[in-house]
Amino acid sequence: MSSSEVLMEGVVFGESPRWHDGRLWFSDWGAHQVIALDGDGGHEVVARVDSFPMCIDFLPDGSLLVVDSAQRQLVRWAADGSLLPYADLSGVSKKPWNDIVVDGQGNAYVNSIGFDFPGGEFAPGFVVLVTPEGEVRQVADGLAFPNGMAITPDGTTLIVAESYANCLTAYEISADGSLGERRVWAETPGDHPDGICMDAQGALWYADVGHQHCVRVREGGEVLATVTLDRGAFACALSRGDAEPRLYVVGQNWGGPEASGPTGQVVAFPAPAPGAGRP
Repeated sequence: MSSSEVLMEGVVFGESPRWHDGRLWFSDWGAHQVIALDGDGGHEVVARVDSFPMCIDFLPDGSLLVVDSAQRQLVRWAADGSLLPYADLSGVSKKPWNDIVVDGQGNAYVNSIGFDFPGGEFAPGFVVLVTPEGEVRQVADGLAFPNGMAITPDGTTLIVAESYANCLTAYEISADGSLGERRVWAETPGDHPDGICMDAQGALWYADVGHQHCVRVREGGEVLATVTLDRGAFACALSRGDAEPRLYVVGQNWGGPEASGPTGQVVAFPAPAPGAGRP
């Protein structure tokens, strides 16, 4: 698991990697770009959104959704390159919006950390559900800095990385998209999980900025593998459909949103299993 390949450098602030249609898509928050990256390192800028954060995911029909945190809305990327309003989040909270994951029915789960970061006073975060009809309602609260989210391959469970609680928290998903009672999916002692993804064997990878690594765990917390970087690991995604699956990690030196100089990279590691579930 230690062999790695740097596929792209010069990223300002990489986040929110998603495997889609044979390519790795990710957000460069610092450059306000959504980038699609080929396996050999070729890339193109597919959208520009003047926002920080600006996480992404895909609807079941392949449409790209972007969290425009600056404008407190979801926008949909059209084939002609335009960004169309999709859902207004401003009525729920004026605080920064963060990650997004979309289920197989087109329900989008979007979280907010609940306070201004960095520099703001801590307050608990929450998750809202955005239905395909455009309804927005809160479905979870009391989260200690909710970060990455994933839905299990069977579509029944939403997992949220609680960075300040050092754990991965799970909710059962109801037929109408509502979430059941919370439970601990896995403790991550000493680690602050950020972006996450699931694999076809039911394990989960989480990225940790401070410890500059990604860790593969089972439900319950058993550690199965670890890959290390020479800079903060912010989020990860797994390839699908490859004979040799790879774990893609976006990372950079963390010095706050205003840090100067593009230190971001996209790095690929061999993985024991391909991606599954969502994103």
